[in-house]
Amino acid sequence: MKLYHDKDADTHILKNKTIAVIGYGAQGRAQARMLHDSKVNVIVGVRKNGPSAKLAKKDGLKVAEISDAAKKADIIHILIPDEVQREVYEKEITKFVTAGKTLSFSHGFSIVFKRIKPPHGVNIIMVAPKCPGTEERKCYLEGFGVPALICVEENATGDAKKIALAMAKAMFFTKAGVLEGTFRQEAFEDLFGEQTVLCGGMAELIKAGFETLVEAGYPPELAYFECLHETKLIMDLIYEGGIARMYEVVSNTAEWGGRTVGPKIIDKSVKQRMKAALKDVESGKFARGWMKEYASGMKQMKKLRAEEKKHPIEKVGSKIRKLFEK
Repeated sequence: MKLYHDKDADTHILKNKTIAVIGYGAQGRAQARMLHDSKVNVIVGVRKNGPSAKLAKKDGLKVAEISDAAKKADIIHILIPDEVQREVYEKEITKFVTAGKTLSFSHGFSIVFKRIKPPHGVNIIMVAPKCPGTEERKCYLEGFGVPALICVEENATGDAKKIALAMAKAMFFTKAGVLEGTFRQEAFEDLFGEQTVLCGGMAELIKAGFETLVEAGYPPELAYFECLHETKLIMDLIYEGGIARMYEVVSNTAEWGGRTVGPKIIDKSVKQRMKAALKDVESGKFARGWMKEYASGMKQMKKLRAEEKKHPIEKVGSKIRKLFEK
């Protein structure tokens, strides 16, 4: 895949355009501020007089209600949570998505699973930083950027890709490097990664290790350090130089144990269940289930959140982290 850098993008195409950033959460706040600081005309679309509106104003950005922001914008960049996008789009945005405009996202969920169905004659693009919003902003202020993905689902005006690259450059993503993919690739890979590795898989592996040690009679505090605290240290090594680099840095004992015991824990049966999870993502089964859960008032989600807070690793971790506060 080609990696795009600063030389491949031109922000001049944004010169006379207004970008409405819809939502001011972690991604909305980071992206709106980066675009604004790069001299792009940005207006933040949020609920009138809500906490997000007050924060955006405090940050020095122009603020309007979502419908007004969409009406004024040439590029409507939707950064509100997946589960509320369709409702907000239909109530406050759709009538202002007219021919020649660009509808932009940082995640493919609503387009891929047809939650939002834009009209003909509209560009549909994605500019998706592969990083939490706080880190994006931090890197930007340091004069660099984070890697990102751009996608073009519909190129109605002939310059959709140039617009996506320009937005990426304005947020310094092209300084690190930008890959081009499709909405389906981004949505499917993102959901799969979150479920099986980054969020779900990682959390369950950590808890299982912690529980195994505690149930065997080891102190919870030591189990916390071994199975959760040190995870960040190991992941930093992997992030910096890959799995091979991690194994170069740890002891020979740790390497031998990891290479020989690890495959017994994460074995072929795990991969088979991962494949099943991927099929659920690709078929839309997961998306349908998640939207059904949201429509029910997220009863199961709230129950799972409450149960997680009661887990011993959370109670022990809370006490330990306080000991290290500056």
